[in-house]
Amino acid sequence: MRRIMILTLTFFLLFPDGVIGNAPSKAAFVRDGNVFTLLDGQEMQITLSGTVHGTPQWSHDGMWILYELTAPSEVGKEVQNELWVYNIGNSMNKKIFYDGYEPKWSPINNMVSFLQRDTLDLSDMKSFYNIASGVSSYSWLRDGSGFLLSSQATLHPDGWSNPKLYTKTFSFPLDNLSETKNVKSFFTIPKNVGDNNSEIQSIDVSHLRFSPSKKWISFIVSPTASWSMDSNMLSVISQKGEDFQVLGEVIFGVGEPKWAPNEDKLAYIAGGGRIVFGFTNKKLKTKEFPAFRGITPETFSELDFTWVNDDTLVTSRVKEKEWSNDFSLHPLPSLYQISLQTTVQEQITEPPKLFGDYNPQYLSSSRQLLWFRGKSITDENRDVWLAEEDGKNPRKWLENVSVISVYEKR
Repeated sequence: MRRIMILTLTFFLLFPDGVIGNAPSKAAFVRDGNVFTLLDGQEMQITLSGTVHGTPQWSHDGMWILYELTAPSEVGKEVQNELWVYNIGNSMNKKIFYDGYEPKWSPINNMVSFLQRDTLDLSDMKSFYNIASGVSSYSWLRDGSGFLLSSQATLHPDGWSNPKLYTKTFSFPLDNLSETKNVKSFFTIPKNVGDNNSEIQSIDVSHLRFSPSKKWISFIVSPTASWSMDSNMLSVISQKGEDFQVLGEVIFGVGEPKWAPNEDKLAYIAGGGRIVFGFTNKKLKTKEFPAFRGITPETFSELDFTWVNDDTLVTSRVKEKEWSNDFSLHPLPSLYQISLQTTVQEQITEPPKLFGDYNPQYLSSSRQLLWFRGKSITDENRDVWLAEEDGKNPRKWLENVSVISVYEKR
């Protein structure tokens, strides 16, 4: 009895606010350029190349992991970008295409879409099928019946054309697919878009995302490649293509825009200028149609954020500071919890000296907060931490991880 009382007392000293949820049972992460699985607490390395990049993706049923790696080219280039899948049931690794990019799982079955040059393809892991040509970016329709597509502007003797949005649907069997059938023009982007502060030339469209109600679609309009490092325009359009709005200037070097879990609220980090110009002018905002709301206090900037629920966000926030090539002089972020309902903002992590807390993710299935703790914004060998959704009972979960993907049942 005395031993039980001691163990109980020790538990409450370690976790005074109650029991923290169990660690996620399924995760895939990258360490030193290789993919590892973490299944029920057991780590296993599944690649050996050391050239994996990007974040592994779980299939909708949690049985497959999709990942990308670079390898010597088979067709004369220096390297190619191979697409692979791994089955956690039989430990099978399978290459599904030798040179593709922007792969995405279907939301309803174990099929993978990807781009090769400007052609959108679809793989059932046995064969691949051409879906549409002239595609620069895309998103699956929420019901898995097809895609929302974007095409880049092209240069002609009289100037640049307009980027455009299309929808493309398909049906089974896939052998009957045609690249030009069931394609509908959805919207033509104006040649120039902007807000009250700046304007860019419209060349490309990416980051296509549907709102929870499917009534709105968010996307980023970009100028030419070099200019897009400093200035892009976050935009939204209604599901019927009738209401187009430019929300404001964004860059690709901080957390991408994200919809709330259940309501049509879009959060994003506003502000132009790449991070190497300084940890400044990066302000978290929300758009709750039709109202805007600014969130970030003066003298602070945001690096990334996650929704916890429709009224609560957690952000990785730093004090504003000019850029330095000496990374030891960079500001180090902490995590803050923000209530949109009460407007209360509270710091919820206190990283030790010389460390910062980056890239928060909310895990809805276990109601836990996950983030990376590292020495700088460029650190690729960071530790993964877990805590309750309000930051209480933090603990280190994994060491030396560059990216992680936790399986969340949809």
